[in-house]
Amino acid sequence: MLRVKGLTKKFGKKIANENVNLSLEEGEIGVLLGPNGAGKSTAIKCILGLLRFDGTVKIGGFPASSSQAKRIMGYVPEFPCLYDMLTVREQFEFVVRAYKLDREKSRTYAADLIDRFRLTEVVDTLCKDLSKGMQQKVSIICALLPRPKLLLLDEPMLGLDPHAIKELRQLVQELAEDGVAVLISTHMIATVEGIWNKAYIMRKGKVISCHRKEEMIGMWAESLERIFFAETESYDSQWRYDEIQVVPSKPATKPASTSKNAKPQPKQANKSQPSHAKAQVTHPKTNKKKSKKKK
Repeated sequence: MLRVKGLTKKFGKKIANENVNLSLEEGEIGVLLGPNGAGKSTAIKCILGLLRFDGTVKIGGFPASSSQAKRIMGYVPEFPCLYDMLTVREQFEFVVRAYKLDREKSRTYAADLIDRFRLTEVVDTLCKDLSKGMQQKVSIICALLPRPKLLLLDEPMLGLDPHAIKELRQLVQELAEDGVAVLISTHMIATVEGIWNKAYIMRKGKVISCHRKEEMIGMWAESLERIFFAETESYDSQWRYDEIQVVPSKPATKPASTSKNAKPQPKQANKSQPSHAKAQVTHPKTNKKKSKKKK
């Protein structure tokens, strides 16, 4: 369903994605993991055709920029992008008309999703008056209404309450059972534990590893979270190397003065000494002679 080959994206001299290769089959749930700045969101925007890039991306056999590919894609951005002056109901109606969907079937499907995500009480509320979590729920439903064959989710769990996260996890599994390919980019690894089939780990714009769930029988007990931290820390260990270099062993203490006539500096007063006790201060002798005043 999804084929990405040699995807490279540059912003001036900065390389955001370098030779990224991804693939998802029908009914497969893939997760895209990586630290901040790894290039996950940029890769998803390239797949959507929102950014120009080098390489090839095909969705259902069609180029990502074609209208055929866009009709079978669904996208949930990290930050909801809704029409502020439309109500939730009007927002869904706009999607139905834009995709020229069957109104009766779409309204029935929308009513089911509204009930699952507990949005019944806000269907006539303006989108701009919704909380971040509510807007995220509306954005998810908008992406699902056209019944896409490829669903791209960029940090979909942010702002969702525990009930909504549970429903979204279950919904993703149901979509996969119906043959929908799902790609989830997230930092919340625990929210995708147990539902993924393929995991891509990114670092500095590159895919450094790909794991298939069925191939991890011996190490599956470690969990995806442990594997992620083990790989990103072993690859991205430059900060630890620098830290070791910056913090050397304690050097030998140098004397305060190399002068033969200089006395050693006094030691710091004992902490057990009362605060009112005066510390005795001595000064090193110097070779400077005092000038005698003439009488």
